[in-house]
Amino acid sequence: MTMDAKKERLGEIILDRSFKYSENPPFTLASGRQSHFYFNCKPTTLDPEGMNLIGEILFEMVKDKDITAAGGLTLGADPIANALAVISYQKGRPVKSFVVRKDAKAHGTRSAVEGNVTAGEKVVVIDDVITTGGSTITAIEQVRAAGLIVDSVITLIDREEGGRENILKLVDHVQSVLTRSEIMALRAKKAIAQ
Repeated sequence: MTMDAKKERLGEIILDRSFKYSENPPFTLASGRQSHFYFNCKPTTLDPEGMNLIGEILFEMVKDKDITAAGGLTLGADPIANALAVISYQKGRPVKSFVVRKDAKAHGTRSAVEGNVTAGEKVVVIDDVITTGGSTITAIEQVRAAGLIVDSVITLIDREEGGRENILKLVDHVQSVLTRSEIMALRAKKAIAQ
C-alpha cells in the first residue's frame, strides 16, 4: 500500500470512528472554544488497523531524522508513540516511546517524563490533535525540562485553528498526518458517493 493510500485509509477510519459534527449544540473543546466538529482520536489510535497505519505513516515521517525517541502528553500521544515504536523496531530502525505526565509524580523520581530516555537525546513530540497547541506546548516544555532536545512535532490531526503557528514559536518543524481540511474533503467525498 502506498503512503497516500495509507493516509487515505487512516482518514476513512478517523472519519468513521473519531469525527463528530453537530450544528447545534456545538462541542466544547479542551481549549474552551466551541466548535461544530470534534475529533476523539482514541477509537482510531487504539484500533489495531488504525494503530498499524499510524505507526507506518509516522515511521516514514521520522526514519531519516536523527532522533532516538518520540512521545507526548498522556493520553492522546501514548498509542501513537507506541505504534511508531513497534513499527520502527520491526523495520530495523528503533525509535523508543516515552510518556509526558500532565503533572510530575509527587513520589519516587518525581519525573514528568517516563520511558527509557535520558537528557541529551533528540526526540519528536507527538500529539493526537492540535487546536491552540496548548497541550503540545506543555509537552514540549516538560520534555525540555527533562533535558531532551526537541527535533520536531508531529500531530495526527491539525484542526487548523492556530495551534501549528503557536507551536512554531517554540519548534522549527511541525508536521501533521492529516488536517481538518483533508478530513472535511473526505467527508464531502463520502457524502457524494452515498
